[in-house]
Amino acid sequence: MNLLVTGGAGFIGSHFVLRHKERFPDDFLVVLDKLTYAGNKDFLMPVLDSIRFVQADITDTLLVADIVTQYGIDAIVNFAAETHVDRSIANAVPFIHTNILGIQSLIEVCRKFPHVLLLHISTDEVYGDLKDGDPPCTVYAVLRPSSPYAATKAAGDLLLLSAVRTFGIRARITRCTNNYGPHQADEKFLPTVIRYAMKDERIPVYGEGKNKRDWLYVTDHTDAIELVLEKGKDGHTYLISADNERENIDAAKTVLDFLKKPHALIEFVKDRPGHDWRYALDASSILALDWKPKISFEDGLRRTVEWYRRAGRRSPLPAIRPRAHGRGAGEG
Repeated sequence: MNLLVTGGAGFIGSHFVLRHKERFPDDFLVVLDKLTYAGNKDFLMPVLDSIRFVQADITDTLLVADIVTQYGIDAIVNFAAETHVDRSIANAVPFIHTNILGIQSLIEVCRKFPHVLLLHISTDEVYGDLKDGDPPCTVYAVLRPSSPYAATKAAGDLLLLSAVRTFGIRARITRCTNNYGPHQADEKFLPTVIRYAMKDERIPVYGEGKNKRDWLYVTDHTDAIELVLEKGKDGHTYLISADNERENIDAAKTVLDFLKKPHALIEFVKDRPGHDWRYALDASSILALDWKPKISFEDGLRRTVEWYRRAGRRSPLPAIRPRAHGRGAGEG
């Protein structure tokens, strides 16, 4: 199979590329990535000699179409997205560009090449938040996005579903809960907690930290995506969840305990506008494909912290502060 992986130098996309090449060494992969702040070509270093890397924007429809033609692409796996909620509140324009116009660009390519499958990676945030005690969202739950980020992801999903109906393109959508693990952008919640804790600096947590998220280790997510690519049905949406809800404050304390740092480093700050309370997904659609998560939160967190230690990052403190919420989309 020949794959075009868009956003393949980002957090989740890079893990997908690495694991796919390990499992299917004979598959040919083209990775297209704009290399914004969230992308890093070095993440792909172990496989760079065996893939084709193109630095470009998915809105360049002609270029994407040329790639499909030149390399005989069978499927596009789209990870390309702007994902950070705080950034979307500050400026929604880049999110509209990538998450909406980018999807329309890929739709136009798939209309020209109807044999190509488009597997689009979305997010649980399109459903908006739930109250404590509410049942998990199903595939058919109403989309109620709360942030500009979530609204643009919902718009992209709807454009894609409309193209399936109107033009008959081949497409599948996945929506996942919060991802975490190596390669995640520094601005996201767990990387922020880890980096600040390692420097013994105050860790900003929104409100009282009671917002609930379902945490899924990144390779469990990419394994689910592989199953949707292999066994999924065109026109269907698959929800991916670890059924592992935790309050943000508890997740932060787990990091501090792992690093043997005091909980007193946590600093509660004013909540952000429209902060969703809780996300939860009904994962029956992906469980039906014989998927289940393999990495516990504690084991995944250990792997993540060890990666940060090895990386020895000394990046400056982020420009957007506070941040206490992260995607895996996305993620996350």
